[in-house]
Amino acid sequence: MDEFVRNRLTEWGLSEWIPRFEDEGVDKESLFCLRDCVIDKLITKVGPAEKFRMRLKLLMEEHNTTNQETADVSAHEHEAAADNAQVLLSTSDTSVRGKRQLDLQGEGGVPPARKRQREKNAESFSDEIILSDVKNIMRCVHQRLQNEDNTKLNAFLKTKISDLETDKRELVGVFGKTGAGKSSLINAIIGEKNLLPSGSVSACTTVMIKVEANMHNPKYEAEIEFITKEEWRDELWSMYHILQDNAGQQKENDDDYRDTVEKLAAVYGEEWKNISLENRMDNKYFKDIPEFLQSKRKILTCESAEELSARLVKYTRSDSKVGDGEKVTRQYWPLVKCVTVRVPNNDFLQHVTLVDLPGSGDRNKSRDKMWKGIVGSCSTVWIVTDINRAAAEKEPWEILENASSLMGNGGECQHIHFICTKSDLIEDWDDHLAGAVPALVFKRNMEAKKTVIREFSQQRNIKKHFSENCFKVFTVSSKEFLKGKHLKPEETEIPQLQEFLQDLNDCHSETLNYVSGAYGILSLIQGARCRGVANKKAAVCTELEETLRRELDKVKKPMEEAYEAFEKCLDKGVKESKSSCEGNLKSILYPGGTSGRGFHRILRCVVENNGAYKPKRKEGKEININMKLSSCLTDNIDEEFRKTFPNEGKCGPFSGVISMFSLDTEWLIQKYKDVELQLIFLKTEEEKIKTKVNKTIRDRKKIIYSSLTGTIKANMQACYERAAEFRGPDTLNNMRDAIKKHVHDSKNVMFQVAKDVMLTQLKDLKMYILEELEKSLKESIELSLKTDDYSIPDFSAELNMVKRYRDERQTSQGEEMSLTGADPRGPAAALSP
Repeated sequence: MDEFVRNRLTEWGLSEWIPRFEDEGVDKESLFCLRDCVIDKLITKVGPAEKFRMRLKLLMEEHNTTNQETADVSAHEHEAAADNAQVLLSTSDTSVRGKRQLDLQGEGGVPPARKRQREKNAESFSDEIILSDVKNIMRCVHQRLQNEDNTKLNAFLKTKISDLETDKRELVGVFGKTGAGKSSLINAIIGEKNLLPSGSVSACTTVMIKVEANMHNPKYEAEIEFITKEEWRDELWSMYHILQDNAGQQKENDDDYRDTVEKLAAVYGEEWKNISLENRMDNKYFKDIPEFLQSKRKILTCESAEELSARLVKYTRSDSKVGDGEKVTRQYWPLVKCVTVRVPNNDFLQHVTLVDLPGSGDRNKSRDKMWKGIVGSCSTVWIVTDINRAAAEKEPWEILENASSLMGNGGECQHIHFICTKSDLIEDWDDHLAGAVPALVFKRNMEAKKTVIREFSQQRNIKKHFSENCFKVFTVSSKEFLKGKHLKPEETEIPQLQEFLQDLNDCHSETLNYVSGAYGILSLIQGARCRGVANKKAAVCTELEETLRRELDKVKKPMEEAYEAFEKCLDKGVKESKSSCEGNLKSILYPGGTSGRGFHRILRCVVENNGAYKPKRKEGKEININMKLSSCLTDNIDEEFRKTFPNEGKCGPFSGVISMFSLDTEWLIQKYKDVELQLIFLKTEEEKIKTKVNKTIRDRKKIIYSSLTGTIKANMQACYERAAEFRGPDTLNNMRDAIKKHVHDSKNVMFQVAKDVMLTQLKDLKMYILEELEKSLKESIELSLKTDDYSIPDFSAELNMVKRYRDERQTSQGEEMSLTGADPRGPAAALSP
């Protein structure tokens, strides 16, 4: 056994096991080779063994990173030497190469990107240790409390410890048409060149793919979620009607017919034509995917990204190819609802999930519901398009416009990034000197950015939900970022997107938030054991209860003002809806440029799908009768809604009144030092409750906004069902007449009901906010200042240890924020000195 092993065991608090390691002759080299079974023999207690495994894993990661940096520096020095030798042979591009060499070189010869990653790894190393230690401390505290009498305070503390575990993930939605470079972009950003398949012009990603970090093991995993058997049976029935409606007609230009054939051929092969509708649910056609029949999720586990990508193709892409270009005989993408891909050892995805999204939802109801849920939960949306037609291409702007209400007032999107790909492609590339290429790329990129920003400023419907401050344009080249033939990494703008993802990760401050919460709980425990401060506690209670009443009144006022403003907006919307609804409906029921026979089938799809139709054709616009009828209502509230429930900025809902709410515990700590521990707990508790309330507001505001269209849809449901029953001659006119009659008969009630539903939901939200703040804080005040429990064990050592960790992370966080200009989110911010 050498000093390296002895020092590590001492640092990790495992010095009692040093004799075992000495007896077995474990030195530095063999330390890195220890298997789990050997560790269990060396350390026979579960707690210390798990702690050792965690520390050893982190040590190995640090060791591997250091070795990689050494190799990089060595390669960098060789490259510099080669460049210097080249100068002796040619001086024609000395200035360009010299500048490039200096730009690539960071402190000590380490490239800046590698240096930045090394610093991040060191910080993550420290964070993982701190988080692991504090979680172990709180598990032990919880276990000891379990062995004590189950008093009211004891039960409260155990609940608070359990509530410390949170894992909020940021969703980044990625939209873009086939061939725009979505997959290549995601691969380049997360550093996995071969993860998502790309490069095929004919192949198209047809399902939602989530990409996130694998936090459980060092494997590449894919979790495949299927639609239900009942949903597939319903789809088969719908496809049967499409085939029947097209019998004997021109089929080549019918998108729905082609879509139906493509799906059936994927699942059943070319013999689908010979399988009757009744037999298409036979289990023999799904023998390779028993999970579909069992309503379970299928898990694929692989050692490499390439292997996972190859196995995943038949579940995610239409027109899949394998090997020498032959078609896969069986593909299961029509049966897949969503795929979650998990990547090991990826810092960018620790708290971020990238979601590769189809542009306009799905005809399958469960897939469409999931699509809407994900789009509405994205804090950032990336619109990916080819740089050559970035502003002129209609589809990216249509995607953005169609989803804007779902992302904006009906969602939580704060950032829209318009990403122009393939920025390295320049006409007559070979005609230019290598040194001139970066300047040409930069000039073209700046022109593209100006054009896109100018186009965004003209998008009236999109700007109802988003300001220009949240819109940014990036011009990227995944190819050049990976190969670096003509452009430096930062000139490809991939590092800027990586930095954005890293900032999203850092905003969560998972370690600091957990440690701060643990510090508050341990402070309450120790405070409850204090004797002789009853008079001080009573005085503090009186002041806190008065402050709470005063602060609740401050919260109530802006919420009541918002309610009155919405009532006025909705009154106007109801009036406009009554006068314009029949004209708006006519524009849908009698579209220009569509034959009666063709529109008959489309309208049937509309009524069978509760008023909505999503065309297969990318350039085709979605038809949604419910949204059209509710448009006057939503148009009238959009501005007020965005002001009341902003996604952007740090103000927060209701003019920031929740964020400004405060029991002023900092001032009370200065005044009442004897109850400082209890007040520290109340400070952390106040921030946790505010965070919880803000999250609930964010979730419920989506429901409130969508309630207008949802109420119209519910009112129209009976009408759609009647229209869907028509068959035979004159079906089209019968469906039109049924819809028109229902709207005419309902217009004096339907829109008023939609208004009343939304106002009721706003009133319910107001009551929830006031009750949650009052109830939760009153309970915390009572249990921290009106309840003594001297039977609770002494956790002063644990409190001191957690306090040291908290102070260490706060100092580190403060330094980071001063450099980036950002603010920490969540309850941790409450404990800043």
